[in-house]
Amino acid sequence: MRTNYCGELNKENIDQTVEICGWVNRRRDHGGVIFLDMRDKRGIAQVVINPDNADFSTAESIRNEFVLKITGIVIARADGLANPKLASGDIEIVADHIEILNTSKPVPFQIDATDTSEEVRLKYRYLDLRNDAMQKRMRLRSKVTHFMREFMDNNDFLDIETPFLTKATPEGARDYLVPSRTHPGEFFALPQSPQLFKQLLMMSGFERYYQIVKCFRDEDLRADRQPEFTQLDIEASFMNEDEIMAMMEEMTRGVFKNVIDVDLGDKFPSITYADAMHTYGVDRPDMRIPMQMTDMDELMQGVDFKVFSGPAASEGSRVAALRVPGGSSISRKQIDKYTKYVSIYGAKGLAYIKLNEDGPASPILKFLGDEVTAKIIKLTGAQTGDIIFFGADKTKIVNEALGNLREQLAKDLDLYDKKWAPIWVVDFPMFDQNDDGSLSAIHHPFTAPTVDTKTLEKTAPTALSRAYDLVINGSEVGGGSIRIHQVEMQHTVLKLLGISDEEAQDKFGFLLDALEYGCPPHGGMAFGLDRLVMIMTGCDSIRDVIAFPKTQTAACLLTNAPASVSRKVLRELSIQVSLAKKD
Repeated sequence: MRTNYCGELNKENIDQTVEICGWVNRRRDHGGVIFLDMRDKRGIAQVVINPDNADFSTAESIRNEFVLKITGIVIARADGLANPKLASGDIEIVADHIEILNTSKPVPFQIDATDTSEEVRLKYRYLDLRNDAMQKRMRLRSKVTHFMREFMDNNDFLDIETPFLTKATPEGARDYLVPSRTHPGEFFALPQSPQLFKQLLMMSGFERYYQIVKCFRDEDLRADRQPEFTQLDIEASFMNEDEIMAMMEEMTRGVFKNVIDVDLGDKFPSITYADAMHTYGVDRPDMRIPMQMTDMDELMQGVDFKVFSGPAASEGSRVAALRVPGGSSISRKQIDKYTKYVSIYGAKGLAYIKLNEDGPASPILKFLGDEVTAKIIKLTGAQTGDIIFFGADKTKIVNEALGNLREQLAKDLDLYDKKWAPIWVVDFPMFDQNDDGSLSAIHHPFTAPTVDTKTLEKTAPTALSRAYDLVINGSEVGGGSIRIHQVEMQHTVLKLLGISDEEAQDKFGFLLDALEYGCPPHGGMAFGLDRLVMIMTGCDSIRDVIAFPKTQTAACLLTNAPASVSRKVLRELSIQVSLAKKD
């Protein structure tokens, strides 16, 4: 139906007769001459309809988002009228014939508008996806997955599908359940990941597996989470963590270089989990930010200021300082805003010292004294014009409060010293210890520890795992581990997690049985495709890189899902719904 795409027309097409198809992006009537900006997937071209054109009356009826086929001659735009913002900005098409392929109702928002609310955009997503920015993001996403597939194929990985209807597994979030009609009262679970199946594939002798796969988690949502998400899932036999990390690093460098022409460097640095938490407060440190937390425990143990001396002397607590270069310009109103921000993470307040031209200034100076204040300045390396923020509480609260404050300050004050900063985080703890003394898996129960079975039983709360995360610009884009491949170790880990032999057999019997039939050493990794593309496109939300995303309440405004179903269907599934009465 077409000879050319709108966005590809240029001076080389002058004097040619072309046929284009697309949507009317905008219609303008200039005193009898009608101009149409025609849009297709490659861009926009300007069309001119003169009043002597036989189809001029048709052009008068055309409105935005009509679908047209236009035949015309390409001419150069008059001097001074070129549009440098368009690839086709040096030319225009003088229409000979106009065919209306379809009409359009008045649209609820202008396609190229930037101020449309997300609620409206998601309700009319098929219109929002016509926007040039969304078109570019979806094309970039396609290029990313194409490169990944090609890379995995070139490295002898097999693309193998795993089931969507499966059994619930402990992955750290709630499962989406699917009722079984043929097994009344029983349920399938949608996979949070293909973890167990890809391990079984290693036991089946395939050695290298990958899949770009949908996963599902029924959890509270944030800007970078969705109830259904896509990941590149890989697993490999006879490879250790260094070999897997090196291969995945090579792929990541290739994706960035080939898709967005960004060089991430020859070798990604690494940091231990313990150092990341101690220095940056989070296990996904943004290394673009030249700010670190400085430990103040030793200095603060002897001060009279109980707000500091108490946590400094208490096990499981800490006092830390965060120096912000140039931060003395932060107003009292802004400090109050940051104080409210850190309260989200449990902090009771946000003490600070400003280093003004006339010396340090802070409400807490009278409690610290000149000597301690001078030592704080020396330890943090603070200079005139800086501000020092403090955290003093349980270690978890201080880390989360100052770690996230560090990122918020960098964003607000533009404190980044580089554009891209990948880093590996390694040596994660094997377990989290709960308040009641019980243990829970940091990653999942199939992650291998760095020690043998007997040592693990003796040192479980402090044992390290063979897990690794890839972090780019403060976002975890991928994570993986070497897996347990010996049944004795798997039984031990499940036992330490409080899972009885009976429960283990019920939930993981098929895996435990398979481990006894010559399971090879193996490990793997999963990349969050949505989050990776979000970072590469500079978006703030993964909803902007997913064609049909859900809202933060896990609803689809386009289809009005989830929705109720008829009683007949519920009876067939042996389900009875009981809802609390509204007041």
